[in-house]
Amino acid sequence: MGALAIDGTLLALADPARRRTIELLRAKPRRAGELAEATGLTAPQMSKHLRVLRTHGLVEEERGGPDDDARVRVYRLRREPFAELGSWLDEVEAFWTNQLQAFKRHVEDAAAKRGRAEALSSSKGRAERSEDPGKRPERRLGSKR
Repeated sequence: MGALAIDGTLLALADPARRRTIELLRAKPRRAGELAEATGLTAPQMSKHLRVLRTHGLVEEERGGPDDDARVRVYRLRREPFAELGSWLDEVEAFWTNQLQAFKRHVEDAAAKRGRAEALSSSKGRAERSEDPGKRPERRLGSKR
């Protein structure tokens, strides 16, 4: 999938009014006037947003509508850009899942090594104490009693 297609999709979805328009179109295809009214935008504002969505391939325009009136434009979502974006997001998620699994393995391995080292140290200390119970541990140079 091309980075330019994803860039265009993300750019088109960056505006809250365009995301709201996409949400409305998820329910059913609609005329520009319906979209403008539902979003609280003027017709020229909605026209600009629809142009951006069309330019980046997120929506398509069909002339005629249910009454076959050539002046009526009905907008509907296109599946392809959303499928491409979904695939890209799946790849990003898989990357982070792998990274987190690798980090988890690293932490678990480090904890297991630490546990083995502590167990070895503990058993070594017990072995030294059991050799001569009356013997005091050697004093290191510079240490205080």
